[in-house]
Amino acid sequence: MGYELIISEKPSQSKKIAEALADTKINTLSENGVYYHSLTHKGKEIVCASAVGHVYSLEETNKTFEYPVFDIQWKPAYEVDKSATHTKKYISVLKKLAKGATSFTVATDFDVEGEVIGWNVLRFACGQKEAQRMKFSTLTKPDLEKSYANKLKTLEWGQAQAGETRHFLDWMYGINISRALTTALKKAGIWKSLSSGRVQGPALKLVVDKEKEIKKFVPTPYWQINYSGTVNSVLIDSMHEKDKFLKQNEAQAVFDKINKKNGQVSSIERTETSVPPPNPFDLTTLQTEAYRSLGISPKDTLALAQDLYSSGYISYPRTSSQELPPELDYKKLLTALLRHDIYKELAQKILAMPKLKPNNGKKKDPAHPAIYPTGILPDLRNTHERALKIYDLIVRRFLATFSVDAKRETNKIVFEVEKENFITKGTRTIFEGWFEFYGRHVKREDVTLPEVKVKDVIKYKKAELLSKYTTPPKRYSPSSLIKELEKRNLGTKSTRASIIETLYQRDFVEEKSLTATEMGIQIIDTLEKFCPEIVKEELTRHFEEEMEDIRENKCSEEKVLDEAKAELNKIFEKVKKHEKEIGENLKGSLIEMQDIQNNVGACPICKKGTLMIKYSPKTKQKFIGCDQYPECTALFSAPRATKLTGAGKVCEACGYPLLSVTQGGRTSLVCFNMACPTKKSEEESPEVKKILSKPCPNCGSKLAKRKSFYGEFIGCTNYPKCNYMSKLDGEAISLKKKTTSSKKTTTKKTTTKKPKKN
Repeated sequence: MGYELIISEKPSQSKKIAEALADTKINTLSENGVYYHSLTHKGKEIVCASAVGHVYSLEETNKTFEYPVFDIQWKPAYEVDKSATHTKKYISVLKKLAKGATSFTVATDFDVEGEVIGWNVLRFACGQKEAQRMKFSTLTKPDLEKSYANKLKTLEWGQAQAGETRHFLDWMYGINISRALTTALKKAGIWKSLSSGRVQGPALKLVVDKEKEIKKFVPTPYWQINYSGTVNSVLIDSMHEKDKFLKQNEAQAVFDKINKKNGQVSSIERTETSVPPPNPFDLTTLQTEAYRSLGISPKDTLALAQDLYSSGYISYPRTSSQELPPELDYKKLLTALLRHDIYKELAQKILAMPKLKPNNGKKKDPAHPAIYPTGILPDLRNTHERALKIYDLIVRRFLATFSVDAKRETNKIVFEVEKENFITKGTRTIFEGWFEFYGRHVKREDVTLPEVKVKDVIKYKKAELLSKYTTPPKRYSPSSLIKELEKRNLGTKSTRASIIETLYQRDFVEEKSLTATEMGIQIIDTLEKFCPEIVKEELTRHFEEEMEDIRENKCSEEKVLDEAKAELNKIFEKVKKHEKEIGENLKGSLIEMQDIQNNVGACPICKKGTLMIKYSPKTKQKFIGCDQYPECTALFSAPRATKLTGAGKVCEACGYPLLSVTQGGRTSLVCFNMACPTKKSEEESPEVKKILSKPCPNCGSKLAKRKSFYGEFIGCTNYPKCNYMSKLDGEAISLKKKTTSSKKTTTKKTTTKKPKKN
């Protein structure tokens, strides 16, 4: 007798599904490091296995460097990308398990990406055309049981085809534009890979347009008059009612008139305002709030929220909904939060309210509700500190949506000084309402003004005539750009953060406030001149709308792709006519950008030249040398890194320039001077010498001081047979991986028992 094969998106999700459905214990089996789970659910044999995200990728059918090219196909990811070699063993296990299965259920994330992952595994690894579909928004036992009991009879074909169309469009745009730009540069005498994309181009144009607006901005002078005085022994600051004077002589005349003069309260206004509770979190709002309140980037917020979801602590984060439907059972979720000491009192107050109704927003998502906490307490020992901050933000937002309006009172006091009016305002909270539940994440400033009466005298303390200039518009932050992309319907809730990250990685933008580099500006200028359709948002938005039509079964995948091919053919016909001009346009800014990035700083040896990051074709490695060679032979080895640039700073210990080194997603400042005092301090310390004099506590071999990108440590010379490591102070470093839960599981591991076959 065969079994049902349930396919999930990630190993951790596969285990949670198995634990939720198992009547008794699950059997966890392993093959080549890939785990899957065998169980019985109401007398039915089930095997839960998983992919590891996208295990299939798109590749050109017949490899060439021509463009445009549209002949593409799905291939195993390990055949397309060397970094995806780990996917091979997962595909192998899924193929093996599929042979013994009599029915199939896809349980990947319920969105377009999850549908594509499940569909590809089903058709390519399992050889099936159809499967049942589990739909869930949390990885909790009740939701997974309910999802299994109410499985859809088929895949969500609208999602699957919309998702595949998106992958095809992104590939056709990305590969062809990249080849066009690279070919153009090659004809200009430079071998450098450049790229753009279907959404990346319009996103970069937004940043570049803002940069041009800032550069064109001409500051305008204006003047303000500040008046300070005391009322009832309390100091109050106020500004002239005109606020900005555009003529200096007018401002000077008013200042001379009121300077060193007392005033009198002429009017008092009190206004009370109700501030409604916030809407529940969709992904975009979570990302913008996390950036504002916690300083966590949109990309990291999504990754942390995804981890919280996979651990069962929150609902699915990749949602565009701002609604919490009644089916969620609000009372049950709030009651679960009573087990959290930090939220217990707040949850009790919400539960005591006469009616539980969240302040739902207008945005909807047919696949998932707004983000909410499941009530499961995070494992505080094994959950990242920043993930706990995101969890706290989500819980407090959830609680706040059920609360009542906060009330704010604004007091406006007008002082008359020599018939000139000066105004001071102060706003304070008079009723906390939902502020109490949102806690430190509330954005507010309370200013309480003293109690005064009309005709009270304000005694002069100080007056200032302030000379100022108007400021240019603000640049986008990662958070505000995500909101702008959403507003313009460019990209998806899941991809916008990664698009911004790509702009950084390709050196098209820099700084936290997104500043377009010369390379980024030149790319947009060049594309706008020769093929503006690539960076105009209208075409990109049009295809976004058509993919939504595919999802709703109003349009076909073939129609959209045929239209896209026709548009791209027109675009690249123009590009080919101007390849050399495009290359020449980009050449200068590319060389300039490389010179800036490779400039390390003044040469400390000859004092005349500049140290530059250079590349040796012979050793195939980067090094640091003086641009005055051969007069100056200064030469230094450079650390291996994903990205290496001059930092624009010097080492405080030796005065040498510092390098900015990025590796493994981390960026740090590094001194390359091996004679720097900081390189020797710990090596010469008696504590380190004492540790090195002793044998390895594991195998008795000698210990030695080692270096890695992340710092220095002490390791066994018998590595890899012995992997003993310690910090420089002798504290042993554990190599064991952290578990994802502090609870004991009922999982039984074995490598002998296999699922039953027909």
